[in-house]
Amino acid sequence: MTRVNLITGFLGSGKTTTLLHLLANKPEGEKWAVLVNEFGEIGIDGALLAESGAVLKEIPGGCMCCVNGLPMQVGLNMLLKQAKPDRLLIEPTGLGHPKQILDMLSSPVYQPWLTLNASLCLLDPRQLNETRIRENENFRDQLAAADFIIANKEDRWDNSARMALQQWQTQDALSRPVVVARFGQIAQELLDQPRKNVTKLPQSPHHHLHPESQLSKLALTSASRWRRSMNQGQGYYSCGWIFDAETCFDTIGLLEWVRLAPVTRIKGVMRTQEGLVSVNRQGQDFNIETRQATPPDSRIEIIHEEEADWNLLQASLLKLRLTLQV
Repeated sequence: MTRVNLITGFLGSGKTTTLLHLLANKPEGEKWAVLVNEFGEIGIDGALLAESGAVLKEIPGGCMCCVNGLPMQVGLNMLLKQAKPDRLLIEPTGLGHPKQILDMLSSPVYQPWLTLNASLCLLDPRQLNETRIRENENFRDQLAAADFIIANKEDRWDNSARMALQQWQTQDALSRPVVVARFGQIAQELLDQPRKNVTKLPQSPHHHLHPESQLSKLALTSASRWRRSMNQGQGYYSCGWIFDAETCFDTIGLLEWVRLAPVTRIKGVMRTQEGLVSVNRQGQDFNIETRQATPPDSRIEIIHEEEADWNLLQASLLKLRLTLQV
């Protein structure tokens, strides 16, 4: 019987960092698996989690529960039947709605295969002060569906964030436990807590565009050294790039490109002069880490509230390449 936890949270709340912490501290002798879904088409989290030692299955490009849950069911069935993990952690996109996933995991067909434990929702309390995020339907529903709220990034909070969190807790009709965390460092014991929150959430309409037509037009350059993929839905737009293993980037120039780009979110794993670097920027928060594993490519993705000048951003990114074959 596989123990399953759903780990949700809006864009930039720290889901992947939390997963990496949990996987790094898993009990010896247990096999863990991760089913990860991203809004963008590129799949950054898979590259970040690849060195974790867990069995990994990716569902890029939108929401797990689209197309009547078929992508989710296929990925879930493959992991349960082929990997037979002791524990499965599911990370939906930060723009996804959890109801359909929880309904699926609770359905009779999966009862012989899995035990659905507590659902965790990562929350950066600073987002409670941002009207666009606070009023986002998925943001509200992720919080409403969780058994535990992980108030993450405490090291970045100011007084207004603390007050916003306190006010939210006062208004939370279900009075779920709130766990304060930094860098996604939470206790493993939370994963074995039972699922108690069975709040009936309304059905949420999905408006994802899976732009195969755009992909076919933008996918490959003439030299086939890189490709671009795009997606949009839920009031957000994404644009991402994958570069082959022979392409290396100027380190200083890349970090400045990420820091200064006029967009909401950038996430990537890139080959540079100094080695493999992961970058993660949400608003003004900018984290940089060096990594040991060597993936077969470099990939970076932008998510923004409106359609940005992708061609201009792309042109400035391409100028940072150090190894070119034209």
